Amino acid sequence: MKAGSKLLSALSAAALSSTVLAASAVSLELVSLSQAEAAVLNRVEVRGNQRVDAETVRNLIQFRSGQNYSDADVDQAVTRLFATGLFSDVRANQAGGTLVVNVQENQIVGEVVFQGNNKIKNEQLASAVQTKSRDPYNASTAQADVDGIKAAYTRIGRSDANVSVRTVPAEGNRVNVVFDIQEGDRTKISSINFVGNNAFGDSRLKEVISLRESGIFSFLQRNDIYDEDRLRADEEALRRFYFNRGYADFRIVSSVAELEPTQNEYFVTVTVDEGERYTYGNINIDSTVPGIDATALQKELETKTGETYSAEKVEDTLVNLTNAVANQGYAFAQVTPRGDRDFANNTISVDYVIDQGPRAYVERIEVRGNTKTRDYVVRREFDVSEGDAFNQVLVQRAKKRLESLKFFKTVNVSTAPGTQPDRVVVIVQVDEQATGEFSVGGGYTTGGESAGPVAEVGITERNFLGRGQFVKVSAGFGEDTRSYNLSFTEPYFLGRRLAAGFDLYRTENSSSTAYDIVRTGGSLRLAAPITEDVTAQIAYNYKEETFGDDQGRVQYDLNGLPLYSNGALVYATCANSPIAPLYTLSPIINEAICDSPYSTSSVSYALTYNTLDNQQDPRNGFFAQAGQEVAGLGGDAQFIRTTARASFFSLLSEEYDVIGQVSGGGGNVTALGDDLRVFDNFFKGQDIVRGFKYQGLGPRQNGVAIGGTNYANASAEATFPLPLVSRDFGFRGAAFADAGSLWGVENSENQIGIEGDDFALRASAGVGIIWASPFGPLRVNYAVPLKKEDYDRTQEFSFGFSSRF
Repeated sequence: MKAGSKLLSALSAAALSSTVLAASAVSLELVSLSQAEAAVLNRVEVRGNQRVDAETVRNLIQFRSGQNYSDADVDQAVTRLFATGLFSDVRANQAGGTLVVNVQENQIVGEVVFQGNNKIKNEQLASAVQTKSRDPYNASTAQADVDGIKAAYTRIGRSDANVSVRTVPAEGNRVNVVFDIQEGDRTKISSINFVGNNAFGDSRLKEVISLRESGIFSFLQRNDIYDEDRLRADEEALRRFYFNRGYADFRIVSSVAELEPTQNEYFVTVTVDEGERYTYGNINIDSTVPGIDATALQKELETKTGETYSAEKVEDTLVNLTNAVANQGYAFAQVTPRGDRDFANNTISVDYVIDQGPRAYVERIEVRGNTKTRDYVVRREFDVSEGDAFNQVLVQRAKKRLESLKFFKTVNVSTAPGTQPDRVVVIVQVDEQATGEFSVGGGYTTGGESAGPVAEVGITERNFLGRGQFVKVSAGFGEDTRSYNLSFTEPYFLGRRLAAGFDLYRTENSSSTAYDIVRTGGSLRLAAPITEDVTAQIAYNYKEETFGDDQGRVQYDLNGLPLYSNGALVYATCANSPIAPLYTLSPIINEAICDSPYSTSSVSYALTYNTLDNQQDPRNGFFAQAGQEVAGLGGDAQFIRTTARASFFSLLSEEYDVIGQVSGGGGNVTALGDDLRVFDNFFKGQDIVRGFKYQGLGPRQNGVAIGGTNYANASAEATFPLPLVSRDFGFRGAAFADAGSLWGVENSENQIGIEGDDFALRASAGVGIIWASPFGPLRVNYAVPLKKEDYDRTQEFSFGFSSRF
């Protein structure tokens, strides 16, 4: 019992002792904390700094002598020092009234080095990383730069690029940062598949998007590079495609690009839900604004009852109505489309409601993201300026204009409140893209003055110096031809929507005729839009032409053998000069050659009507142009030349992408005063009727083409994808029929031996293959003349560069 009592007493004493010690510890901790909270700063001592001045550190921690500070204040001071990026480690502790701050400085970056890169230049990689020379080195930032470099390689089609970073010590506590790059092989797009599409086949939808499957020419065209932003843009392109063809319920369920690492190839799958196809139901205009006559606005409608629904036509109607009511003085009128779907009949009725919108003004237009393009180049595409009434329809129209410039990858337009309740800030966010192009092309042509193998080298800049100006310099070379061209266009001359520019050229040819032709000239031009579809152009043109060389045509005796004199060939000479040579059997041509060189000074003007849906590859729309050239403002020529041409395109089969085209044209040239010079005639051949040679049609003298004063032609053609050939190769087939004629001679002398002066119809039919090559559209035709004259020159096969209209 005593033993137990003693043990219990001992345990109690121990417990009491522990309690007392614990209490003492708590008491000491509270005293210490109380002292820390009540500490008064006498001075700050900085240790470990080498480059950063101690006073700079004191200023950064923001402590003052005599200040009371707590542990929380010290933590905040340490956080501020870390935030500068100057230090890799910071510690602070109290020693009496002194706060001791120990710092370990980050090393300074000496050089940023890229090794192993060939496909992307150092300057481009430097702009993709945040690590910069003379900045403090940060390991986290350098690792983020590794991801940035990989992303840059992904954008050029090298998703398997391997990038690592390392540091190399340098003098003065500096470090060189080295990014080691293994660029890898090009990442291909193995296949692009669509799921859920019934109205249009995969091949048709592949024409809509910009991504392409890898093929044998992909290394030139570079359109098989996968980029997530491009895929998102292609989604929008598909939406527009379906919305403009009646599928108002269309949606993209998913779009996935899966990378197969072992093959280094992407497999792209786009799943769609097309929905039903709609036509327009009733179309009405309702106005709640007094003074606006809805009936008078009916002519502005682009949407017609019974036609296939098109979102683009609704947008065009909105723009038309907005401009019309604004021109009537209703600047704040707001046009809103209201659609009513009839699911039973698959129709969409549209009411265009005109309300009095809020009185809001554009405070300013703010452009962001442009590093090259000048702000005014973006602002001038807006029909509203600072201080004008804000109109969302016109703002969206400007967005479409900016996208059509092809200066930017993306264009986003948003609004923000201004400094006053009735003020709006329009924010334009752009992502610029390359606008310069170096091109090298080649081919073979069998028509025109440049017949034979041809090659062209050119440099094009669509946004010269960020001013939105177009500049092109090119040179062409053939077996017997040379051509040099310089073109410049300012699309907003004098701050207005006037396209002004000039062209300079020189061509040298000795292959298509029996005589050389050298032309040197240029033009000054000005074009102004009259409406969205109609453009007027006026130009001043000047050229000098020289025909022939110093050799000429060999004379022959009665037996058809060349004449010799003292062992040398005898050449025919001009009548007015015993030393000037003759070239052909045509007295008219020879006379003109003997009188050259010629100069032509003229003024030309033209009207163009253009509703094509795509200027490079039209499928629907109408193009027409008519104009005149009047020569006689100085120079040797005096004539008036009138020409006209038109082309109508229609998509005959949406599913099979069959495009129909009907074209026609004609011209007349008439002398003003004296007789017309023969070289001012029209010289025509396969350019109006395929199956004939260049200069193969029309009047001839002793078998030599002398041109004609009139021509007319018509053509019908259908183009289609080649079966069993991937569209990614860019090939299309064509079937066509041509008809035309060249006639009329205006020359009072040397009429002997002329034939073909009267109108005589020629016709042909044939097939062709068109290739959208990396060098431009190339074409080969096989045409059989169905109607011709005995003196015509035919040529069933022809090769050359293609032009759709």
